[in-house]
Amino acid sequence: MSEPDEYQQIIYAVEDRVATITLNRPDQLNAFTGRMMREMIDAFDRIDADDDVRAVIVTGAGRGFCAGADLSGGGETFSGGGGDEESSAQVDGHTVTRDGGGLLTLRIFECKKPVIAAINGAAVGVGVTMTLPMDIRLASEGARFGFVFARRGIVPEAASAYFLTRAVGISQAAEWCYTGRLFSAQEAKDGRLVRSLHAPDDLLPAARVIAKEIVDHTAPVSVALTRQMLWRMLGADHPMEAHRVDSRAIASRGRSADAREGVTSFLEKRPAEFPVKVSDGLPSVFPDWEERKFS
Repeated sequence: MSEPDEYQQIIYAVEDRVATITLNRPDQLNAFTGRMMREMIDAFDRIDADDDVRAVIVTGAGRGFCAGADLSGGGETFSGGGGDEESSAQVDGHTVTRDGGGLLTLRIFECKKPVIAAINGAAVGVGVTMTLPMDIRLASEGARFGFVFARRGIVPEAASAYFLTRAVGISQAAEWCYTGRLFSAQEAKDGRLVRSLHAPDDLLPAARVIAKEIVDHTAPVSVALTRQMLWRMLGADHPMEAHRVDSRAIASRGRSADAREGVTSFLEKRPAEFPVKVSDGLPSVFPDWEERKFS
């Protein structure tokens, strides 16, 4: 994959320990392509490998966030499954093309850094489902949303049947997906899809305030573990699963140099300087977590 300055359909930048991924096909309202998917996955790989990055913001160039899949292929756009042929797999003796949106959302799910969506305009189809595994979603007051799949003769993708119901509940998810209608930013906020609405010029600054709060005051490994604990426990069937994970994590983190620094800095009334890096490796607090494979 290209270096960050050679990406063709995204812009990747790091400033003040915050990585910003900007979807960059403004003339097409940042319509999603296979190349955009691969560039975004590559950017998240870089983010996880870079200890200087503590948080991520994803936004769009121009007046749209992402208008959904690029439909320039006409009626045959989804004839190949609408996915990524390079990642096809054998299922029940048949070759299945894996959904490209799902490859991206699964990568975001695995990210070790918190991800903030700054939805600056239209977020339709994969343009909205790609944001569901992001941790915090902010939107411009003029943004529009739509789970339009049934209106295109397909179904929700990007693992959104998992993520959307957990974000907004089954009834709200069902209404949006069954009707496929476009809806306003205010309805998205009322339905708990987004955290807050902002004037266009205030959207990115608001996202950066949240990112800076994380960067300036928290231990990177603690945030990485917490992110995975919250997301993975969405599928737990009993609180004992969370108790096991909590106990392992507290035992590991409690012995760490980060814990000593966190307490000492608090008592000494000074900013903490947490020494442990994400690249040093995360404690194994999920030994019961079976690796999920596509099969």
